[in-house]
Amino acid sequence: VNAENRILSIGDSGAKITVKVFSSLTCPHCANFHKNIFENLKKEFIDKGIVKFEHHGFPLDLAALNAEIIVRCHEDKNKSFQLLGEIYKKQKKWAVGSDINIINESIKKIGSSSGLGDMQMNKCLDNNKTQDLILNERIDAQKKYKIQSTPTIFINEKKYNGNQDYKSFKKTIDKLLNKL
Repeated sequence: VNAENRILSIGDSGAKITVKVFSSLTCPHCANFHKNIFENLKKEFIDKGIVKFEHHGFPLDLAALNAEIIVRCHEDKNKSFQLLGEIYKKQKKWAVGSDINIINESIKKIGSSSGLGDMQMNKCLDNNKTQDLILNERIDAQKKYKIQSTPTIFINEKKYNGNQDYKSFKKTIDKLLNKL
């Protein structure tokens, strides 16, 4: 299973606009971004080839790290994105308590509903290389982008500081499109 370095991206690789989101899968604001902004962005810009979207894992705790590992367990990026959506949607159900074994079982339940096998997920979770890779990506992102909280969003390498609602986000994208 190759869960190693491959940026989880969706949309046309030649798109004029790239949106990068650094997020932790246990962060409620990240889940809101995904639900309120990503879903609309996908319909209006990503599916039409205008925007390329990159999800960058920035796990703030072990539960988020393990969820990120399971998301990357899929070979198919579209399935990874579907799983990402499910993990955010069900965040209040799995990202609870402090027993990592119970949390892992909850994450794996969501993973299996997306077509991942139990053995496959255990193999991914046991792969130290994947874990190190995700943590190193986080360290690199921290250095390069000075990330202090999640989600941190960049639109064409410029930090987005606007409101976390689709209208504000769309306005920023539209403004940028008019300049291109």
